[in-house]
Amino acid sequence: MTKILVVDDETDLELLIKQKFRRQIREKEFEFVFAVNGADALEKLGRHQDMLVVLTDINMPEMDGLSLLARLKDLNPVIKAVIVSAYGDMDNIRSAMNKGAFDFICKPVNFEDLEITMRKTIRQVEQIKETLKAIQENNILKMYVDESVLRYMNRQEFEASLMTNETIEATVVFIDICGFTRITETAPAGVVVNMVNQYFDVIVKGIIAQNGYVDKFLGDAVMAVFRGEYHLDRALDACLSVRTQVEKLPEIAELSFRPMVSIGICSGEVISGNIGSASLRRLDYTVIGDVANTAKRLQSAAKPGQVVIPAAVYEQIRESFKCAPLGSVSLKNKAQPVTIYEVVE
Repeated sequence: MTKILVVDDETDLELLIKQKFRRQIREKEFEFVFAVNGADALEKLGRHQDMLVVLTDINMPEMDGLSLLARLKDLNPVIKAVIVSAYGDMDNIRSAMNKGAFDFICKPVNFEDLEITMRKTIRQVEQIKETLKAIQENNILKMYVDESVLRYMNRQEFEASLMTNETIEATVVFIDICGFTRITETAPAGVVVNMVNQYFDVIVKGIIAQNGYVDKFLGDAVMAVFRGEYHLDRALDACLSVRTQVEKLPEIAELSFRPMVSIGICSGEVISGNIGSASLRRLDYTVIGDVANTAKRLQSAAKPGQVVIPAAVYEQIRESFKCAPLGSVSLKNKAQPVTIYEVVE
């Protein structure tokens, strides 16, 4: 049911509207609220927050219709007003339109034309509300889904290719907040959430600064992906920056906690796409493959403050970054020991 505010100091208009629209009122399609001037209208709008369509006369005591128009956009920018007045000269019409009127109807009122105009106004208001809702939902979605994923989802072929995937060259990074699990056992839940969000904020800013995207948050760890030109170099620059920025964060003496991260990086061919159940509409846009698995294993092998890469990655960046050998380690699900390096700077 649409609420419509009628503002007019002529009381016979109220009776006419109730008569002409009795069927719509009876069927609860329209609900009319009446006010005798602009001041009364503002008071009614304050009590009826869901009223977004206004029909108003111009010439009224205390506050005229043009003054009311000027106040409406400050009260609620979604509200649309239609002027219903005997003053149908061009000056009044232009003045009303300039103050934000959606339409103008001249008295004596043609009620068939009035109904058409009301429905047109209601449609306009609903379109604005839907647009605002979509913007709000999109902004909320951006808090949970990386923007590069949203851009992919907006492609026309997205719906038709939910379960397809592609093979790409990318760098996968795992960044873990060291020692955080120990804190969760003793610190209050609210303190833990605030801390991890603070650290994640620093980590994510470092990733985005190098045009990477956050694939997912895994407890107190972050998985990030870099693709495109110089993806490996950008990933390393991001990780070195993240390590530095996290270590600058203040130590929490009461919890004996000094913020540090351990980072694993691997680069190469990965499978990118939606993983999950299409029938249940539960999908995760991610990358999978040996590169992603190795990056996770390297992060587990890294000590606090270390950025660890395998030998294959070291050979690609040895002239651009300073690295130190760490020897060979056995990684889960790897048949042979893996030679690893620490990226120093």
